[in-house]
Amino acid sequence: MMLLHLQLALLLGLLVLATCKVHKQTASRGWRDLIFGSKWLTPAPRLREAKFLPIFALVPIGPGSCSAPSGEQGNCIPSKDCVLRNGIPAGPCGGGYGVCCIFLQTCGGVIRENSTYFVNPNHPDVYDGTGSCQVTVQKLHPDICQLRLDLDMFSIAPPEAANHLCNQDQLLISGGSPTPTICGSSTGDHMYIDAGLGQSNPIVLSVITSGSFPRLWRIRVTQIHCGSISRADQGCLQYYTAISGRVRSFNYNTVAGRQLSNQDYSICIRNERNFCGIQYNTCPDLENNRSRAFTLSGNSNNPVPTMVGGGGTVPPNPNGCVSDWLLIGCIRSADRIPPLPGCEDRVCGGTFSAEAGMLARTVQSSVRPFRLYFHTDGVEAPNDIDNRGFCLDYVQQPCTSGY
Repeated sequence: MMLLHLQLALLLGLLVLATCKVHKQTASRGWRDLIFGSKWLTPAPRLREAKFLPIFALVPIGPGSCSAPSGEQGNCIPSKDCVLRNGIPAGPCGGGYGVCCIFLQTCGGVIRENSTYFVNPNHPDVYDGTGSCQVTVQKLHPDICQLRLDLDMFSIAPPEAANHLCNQDQLLISGGSPTPTICGSSTGDHMYIDAGLGQSNPIVLSVITSGSFPRLWRIRVTQIHCGSISRADQGCLQYYTAISGRVRSFNYNTVAGRQLSNQDYSICIRNERNFCGIQYNTCPDLENNRSRAFTLSGNSNNPVPTMVGGGGTVPPNPNGCVSDWLLIGCIRSADRIPPLPGCEDRVCGGTFSAEAGMLARTVQSSVRPFRLYFHTDGVEAPNDIDNRGFCLDYVQQPCTSGY
């Protein structure tokens, strides 16, 4: 009996010592540690990881897009990387863990970063020099199929008055898909350039200047991967991705703009889901008593009717479009009831409609994909005078609207 009492006393003493030792390490642990060990607890370091890791995950310092106070788009990267890559830090981003790094290149430069700007010398001030200012675009990866050029600022010398040729200044693009030569003012416009396969074929952007003019340009160059959803359809110089929007010719302006000669390119509008047709109207013209938002041929200082179709029919079509035209697949007047049995493709003149005459109309088309093709030759005078080009507002039509 005495032996049993001694054993119980010894066991009680061991329990007291163990409890005191555990209590010194953490007040939250007790007899459970002695009996079950520490496996019943979640280790403290794992709790700390769960607490702090999500904070950094929400504020990445990756090459994401960011905006500088001056309006440029940049890449959000660590500050030291921006300096090493010859960028310009333009304020914090990523919750303060990175900087918005802006990349600029001018005459003689090489573009090796995405979203780099090709700017005029003296940028952001105007440039009145002459010669050829060019930059070379190197692909970031062999899987780059297109470039998108955003003309954030673009004002160089306009075309000459007689035939609207870019004889003084020109924007030229070589090494990619064929692009028209443009000049004048086209701020806010864009271009897609097919870059071909591989990585060894650079694309060169050149602004050629002569004579005196206060020029200003800032062109953002974005490289697009072959599998990107941002990639434009093949052969589209311009590509729009909204249910409604506005398309216009380069150097369009209802007051002093001149329709550029020698233009051949396509404007594409992505067909959104559940939309089967599209309608076009001329943009508002608030500067003139008579709208000049669609003036492609004829003397635009006088009223010019709509001209439709080609000129090669038998007998010849006296009102056909044989020199300058806008082609839209099978257009009809949207408000004619019942609709005409036929449709037109080419339209020109000085009034926008699907029918010859002086009445401007909303036109509609159900030909998909939605695409406009613009053509001008190299001659304006003496028959075509002061044509401005075109500006059209479009709205895609749902499949339940009779399309």
